[in-house]
Amino acid sequence: MPEHLIEPHGGTLVDLVVDEARAAEMKEASRDWPSWDLTPRQICDLEMLVNGAFSPLTGFMTQDEYDGCCKDMRLPDDTLWPMPIMLDIPSDIADTLTAGESVLALRDPEGVMLAALHVEDLWTPDREKEAEQVFGTTNPEHPGVDYLLNGMNPVYVGGRVEALQLPHHYDYVELRNTPAEVRKMFAEKGWRKVVAFQTRNPMHRAHQELTFRASKELEANLLVHPVVGMTKPGDVDHYTRVRCYQAIMKHYPHNTAALSLLPLAMRMGGPREAVWHAIIRKNHGCTHIVVGRDHAGPGKDSQGNDFYGPYDAQELLQTHEEELGIAMVPFKLMVYLNERDAYCPIDEVPEGIKPLMLSGTELRDRLARGADIPEWFSFPDVVSELRKSYPPRSKQGLTVFFTGLSGSGKSTVANVLLVKLLEMGGRPVTLLDGDIVRKNLSSELGFSKEHRDLNILRIGFVANEITKNGGIAICAPIAPYAHVRKQNRDLIGSSGGYILVHISTPLEVCEQRDRKGLYAKARSGIIKEFTGISDPYEEPDDADLKIDTADITPEEAAQQVILHLEKEGYIGV
Repeated sequence: MPEHLIEPHGGTLVDLVVDEARAAEMKEASRDWPSWDLTPRQICDLEMLVNGAFSPLTGFMTQDEYDGCCKDMRLPDDTLWPMPIMLDIPSDIADTLTAGESVLALRDPEGVMLAALHVEDLWTPDREKEAEQVFGTTNPEHPGVDYLLNGMNPVYVGGRVEALQLPHHYDYVELRNTPAEVRKMFAEKGWRKVVAFQTRNPMHRAHQELTFRASKELEANLLVHPVVGMTKPGDVDHYTRVRCYQAIMKHYPHNTAALSLLPLAMRMGGPREAVWHAIIRKNHGCTHIVVGRDHAGPGKDSQGNDFYGPYDAQELLQTHEEELGIAMVPFKLMVYLNERDAYCPIDEVPEGIKPLMLSGTELRDRLARGADIPEWFSFPDVVSELRKSYPPRSKQGLTVFFTGLSGSGKSTVANVLLVKLLEMGGRPVTLLDGDIVRKNLSSELGFSKEHRDLNILRIGFVANEITKNGGIAICAPIAPYAHVRKQNRDLIGSSGGYILVHISTPLEVCEQRDRKGLYAKARSGIIKEFTGISDPYEEPDDADLKIDTADITPEEAAQQVILHLEKEGYIGV
């Protein structure tokens, strides 16, 4: 067996890294093995398996383990484990494997072999059932459900893992500690009681006050243990967050708190994820974990309904505290009392005193406007780090994404907008018109749905690079399909501004303007799958601006866009 057990105080840890002799043997044998380049989430899962953070798991789950985990949060030996950890692969890779015989080489995106999976099981799961059991919903607005239903490969493969090495990281190397290293650090510091603080967001004064109070009341030390793997789409990037964590660590008393990074891929699974987080922190040697309201929950759906109740996570973890051997510290929302220049739990606010709070939305709005962020809310050195990554909108990169039928006027309006923005100056501006992109980026693509999707995603990729580097990208393809437009919005919106403009000119007007005779050819059947005639155009319900060019000039349409950009703070003083 490849796994051997380390015995630091706090229990056993699985270590799946093989010795040099076995590593050399595996490298030689891997020439005959099928291989799979791991996705970003799979790399996170592999690292957590290999370094022991997912102890007692010794590989990706078999079907038996998966079924018990999904249904009852139990492994076959009755060990509590709430989150399924599988390797999902495409059907063509699965077809090359035989359960009980095959070994699959697991590689990083550059082709470096990290580990070998001894294939014990292959199966096609019921993903709707998995979503309902694990997340309590099949609503794809839940990011964990969306990834499960739309982002994963169709076949699961399970079996024990032998690892050659951990995935390599070039950032914050001194903070990327394995569970064994964290336990060793605790032992060297003489820390017997440690409370873990799980976070995927920057920390501000309320968090510092909360964690300081929790550790003080417990007479424990503090491990600030942020997730730097995959978090909720749209979260602050981990580079910015780690700089913020490093800044706030200076505000704790000496030798009472430590910072270590966790390469976890979160599922935003609420109650089950809280139990999972507790197991992971127990494996790191912690004795307590802070669990907040709606811990690891994704928030609300589009109808304003919470996916989980505010205290569901606390209640589920509380029922398993004794079995797990790690205690829960309930998160108390901390608010600022101006009259006392102090923070206190919201349920302890004296009558007649109005507490002060600043929501995440308000913080983002203040950053976008370049407005003041009060010192009672956050430390100036933390705010300074946030402003580096999130400058005011007038200094951010931006994508203006036009969508509309052929002949709607989007290319003309985009060209006018290009000239107007160049005239204003201040940021480089690039036009990614449909015809320009087809010629320079996608000349080999046809007009099938698959190729049209790929063309729009390429536009999105280039626009994102322009945006995150502070420029303005103006895109003007037809972009008929909502799901691809959403992918671009999600990608680009995480880097800077994104404005979707629907040029809603009616089909009959577009046909009258048809200089190339494309609509006539489409109606006669010469051109197949033509948007608006033989292929649908999905009108956006999330457009930031809707413009019908039937009765206005291109200059007037472009001016509407400029006024909207000015209103949103992307241009102007």
